Amino acid sequence: MAKTCSVAVLVAAAALCMAALINVAEARREKDTSLYVEGKVYCDTCRVQFETPVSEFIVGATVTLLCRNRMTEVVSVEIDAVTDQSGKYTIKVDGDHADSICEVHLTNSPREDCKEVTAELNAARIVLTSDVGVVEPVRYANALGFMRKEALKNCGEVLKGMGFLPIN
Repeated sequence: MAKTCSVAVLVAAAALCMAALINVAEARREKDTSLYVEGKVYCDTCRVQFETPVSEFIVGATVTLLCRNRMTEVVSVEIDAVTDQSGKYTIKVDGDHADSICEVHLTNSPREDCKEVTAELNAARIVLTSDVGVVEPVRYANALGFMRKEALKNCGEVLKGMGFLPIN
């Protein structure tokens, strides 16, 4: 009985030592410092420069993340991304860019009927540093929108339903 008890103690001690070694190895492993910028691109079908219930997310739209040094204006990051089936893009950014002004810009829309860009919908500024009290590595950019050539016919009713006056 004493022999089985001492074997059990040895097995438990060995398991505890292994767990401690694994924890030390994990603590020494370099942390991933990458940040991820996520956002969506939509078609402003009512030409009102904000999303409405009839806005449509654009598949295959291209955006560009640009980071410029605050003092020198030198571009330190330029990364393109393409939206998926839900109009969403994700951009992986390595390192900390606390000294930069970073913005996601609309680059291209695959939709011929929805390609117009306005200053209000063209860019979303994003903070790309881990020193802002945000634990998660994902940074969410405001949705960006291309405008449709002509507003949909039902936009007046849509805006009225949203509490806005219809546009004539």
